This record gives sequence, C-alpha cells and structure tokens, in this order.
Amino acid sequence: MKKLEMAMLIGFTGAVCCATLSQTANSLQQLESSVLRLHILANSDSIDDQALKLKVRDGVLAYTSGLLDGTEMDLDDVECMVSAHLTDLEEVAQDIVEACGYDYPVTVELTEMAFEDRTYEDLVMPAGTYDTLRIAIGSAQGQNWWCVMYPALCLPSAADVTVDDETESTVFSKEERDMLEHHEKYVIRLKCVEWLESIFS
Repeated sequence: MKKLEMAMLIGFTGAVCCATLSQTANSLQQLESSVLRLHILANSDSIDDQALKLKVRDGVLAYTSGLLDGTEMDLDDVECMVSAHLTDLEEVAQDIVEACGYDYPVTVELTEMAFEDRTYEDLVMPAGTYDTLRIAIGSAQGQNWWCVMYPALCLPSAADVTVDDETESTVFSKEERDMLEHHEKYVIRLKCVEWLESIFS
C-alpha cells in the first residue's frame, strides 16, 4: 500500500511540475514574441569608443521615438516600421560616428539574437531568443548596450535610460510582468525548460 501511495504521490508531483514548466515555457514564449530589443556593439572597449556607442544610442533612440511616438502599434507594426527605415537608421548612426571624427563603418539590421539573462533596472529579461535591432560600430568588438525598444521601456537620455512603468503594466500580461519583476522564482523552472527544449529540439 505504501508503494502505491508513493507512486501516486510521485505521479502527482510530476504532473504538477510538468504543468508548471509548461506554463513557464508559454510565458517565456509570449514574452519573446512581444518584445523588440535594441543591441548596440561598440568598436572596442576603449573609453572613446564606449562614449561613441552611447552617442549613437541617443541618436537612434531619438530617431525611433519620433517614428513610433503617439501611434498605436503592435510588434509586427513596429518591426515593419523599423525595417522600412533601416537605411535611415544606419545613416543616423553613421553621421554621428563621422561627426565625432571617426571613420568606423556602421551596420544596422533587424534580426533574431540569443540573449542571456539581462538585468534592466528592477527587471530581469530572461534568457531567450528575441527579435532585435542590432547596430554594429566598426569591428564591433567592444561591450554592448541594450534595452527593450518595444514596448517602449527605453527612452532617449544623455545619461540614463529608465523603465517606463506605465508601459510595462499596460503591455505585458500579469504572468509576463511577474516573470520580469520576480525572476528569482523562475530561474530553476527556466533552466528546466531550456534542458527539455535541448532534448526535443
């Protein structure tokens, strides 16, 4: 009888774990499919190149905020808009680089990128594959800068980039916000999801 009870307990526990992992995986997939990230790679880790990277950041964010400001858009709309202005964005970034006295080439592309966990003020964006506006300056061997471009959690600023709490609360679902704000609860579950995906992929 004890063996039967133990087997039932193990089976019940396994079912609960599977359901929890499935819910976590779905939340992560929803998050990945609702976010556009901005990723800027500096030419090198020198002080000057890192400062140049931030100037490019400010210029690009100012330009994209003008494109997207005051317009109701979903992710597909935003990506279509960004894709249509890739050449313009590249020119904006290139002009900043040249105005600062450098001849580094700049490449801008809309792509998918794998990210590790990244802390963003009080939020943690979990590891995953996200649609990304990627800007590479020169040899792109320096430290990167990133933010969440859509929803608009990063805003143009010469010094800091801050989280827009109102945007976060209105765009992300309750489950997604919980994952972003209380990442520590999901760490083990996300690792299990990654392990399971590696087995069945």
